[in-house]
Amino acid sequence: MTTLGKVVLTLLILAVAGVGAYKWWDKLNPNAATAATAKADSSKATATKSGGEPALNAADFVAPLDACPLLPPAAAYVAKDNIVDVELSEYAGYSGLIVANGGLEPTENSLFFRKHGFKLRIKLSEEESWPALNAGRIAAAATTVDVLTAYCRNFQVVAPVQIGFSRGADGIVVRKEIRRINDLKGRTLVTAQFTESDFFIRYLAQEAGLGVHMLRTPSERPDPERLNLLFAVDAFTAGDLFLKDLESGSGKLAGCVSWAPKTTEVVEASKGAAVMLTTNKNLLIIADILVVNKGFAQANPKIVAGLTEGVLEGNRQVRDNPAAHLDLIAKSFKWSAAQAREELAKVHLSNLPENIAFYSGAIDAAGSFSGIFSSALLAYGQLIDQPTDADRYMNATHLEALKASGAFASQTVAIAPIRSQAGGALEGDPLLSKDIRFLFEPNSSKLDLNHPDNLTNLESIKRLLQVSPGSTILLRGHVDNALVEKFRKEGGDAFVRQMALKAMELSKNRAAEIKTTLIQRLSVQAGRIETIGRGWEEPSGTDAEKNRRVEVQWFTVE
Repeated sequence: MTTLGKVVLTLLILAVAGVGAYKWWDKLNPNAATAATAKADSSKATATKSGGEPALNAADFVAPLDACPLLPPAAAYVAKDNIVDVELSEYAGYSGLIVANGGLEPTENSLFFRKHGFKLRIKLSEEESWPALNAGRIAAAATTVDVLTAYCRNFQVVAPVQIGFSRGADGIVVRKEIRRINDLKGRTLVTAQFTESDFFIRYLAQEAGLGVHMLRTPSERPDPERLNLLFAVDAFTAGDLFLKDLESGSGKLAGCVSWAPKTTEVVEASKGAAVMLTTNKNLLIIADILVVNKGFAQANPKIVAGLTEGVLEGNRQVRDNPAAHLDLIAKSFKWSAAQAREELAKVHLSNLPENIAFYSGAIDAAGSFSGIFSSALLAYGQLIDQPTDADRYMNATHLEALKASGAFASQTVAIAPIRSQAGGALEGDPLLSKDIRFLFEPNSSKLDLNHPDNLTNLESIKRLLQVSPGSTILLRGHVDNALVEKFRKEGGDAFVRQMALKAMELSKNRAAEIKTTLIQRLSVQAGRIETIGRGWEEPSGTDAEKNRRVEVQWFTVE
């Protein structure tokens, strides 16, 4: 063999040995393999906790819509075999309709057939019914007033009757250190877009003076000055994602907005890390209504009248004697009787006078149809690209006819706060606080009632009390501290203390003036308003104008 041949052969042998060593190295040196694997997976390690639970990723969420959701073209529903199809979700608030029908299936024994000559078929579904309702595949469904606002001009329905108020089914679950809505500034919650949960948190943020910023992924930087929202495919998934974030330890989510029983499950599974910030138990802004396909309603006013009366009669029966109907309700929803009783406690089934007041806006103890609709418009802001008015959907014709006939004549408006613990509302933390600048005459406690901003601010305080039975307001008066150093130069600390007492008295008198005006001008109950003057002791910053304010703290019954 030549010298060149020997060199080539040697190189070939070395190459083969090298390949073999490379392929078998992991088995010959397992420690090196482990180190290499650990290095390769180092990026994944940052996304898991010690127990192996994965942190949040973009695939867990859905991108928010920047405009009203689209629906299929409208078409009129046509009943077959004298059977009217209604779709409902599994919710105790629809118990009255089920009781009036004698269950879910169409029957000649139902109130609808015996008194109005048609049968009702009720389907329970957790899927969104709005496309089917708009396209005429079903005659009616139940929703909340805020959903009408969100779907804009696409939704071709009429709302002839209020079914009731949700009273505790919807809730906000947060990390335990969060005490009020204001604490959510710069933090991120997860919910389902354009549902009552989305509206619920937007409404409260609006009242607290917090703007809302929508995020597309959990990696996107939150706005430090606003409440940030991420969206899940539905409200139950939102609860699961918050729990997942708690378990992973990533800290990206401050909470979730969902409804029972998911909210309760999240709190219990968090092992003390999360608490229920609030529910809508005493916040009457989630109002359930029956919505009927518009084309069907226009062609069949007698059937719509029958549906309206059936809802009210079923509600009456359940309100008057819930125990007598527990078995039917439990069977329909596949619950136990105990569960049916528990779920019924979370709703308020509306009667006729409550309906009349709800539609007319005359009710003082709860939100009205138009009031909730307008609140949703404000809460969603520019997302509502095709805004409508509540009158487009409201149709109280059949309610007024029932009132004129003398039906349900013994009923009265009866919406009371639900208390789950002893003690007054002022013993706990406020649900939220907001700063309002009222305009007074210079160095006086006399309120300028000719200024439109003052009137608007007074109405906003009354509205808080209206939508939350039993809630109270604490008015904390403040004045600016811009002259403190001047007073110190003029007369030392003694003069500063003297002027501080005068400032305290002025701020107290200004808060008292607002209370008196609310009582005399807007008929607010005196017992629902407390006042205190804080002088210049609690400045909100260095801006003197902003320090001349009244802080409104809203305490709801829990």
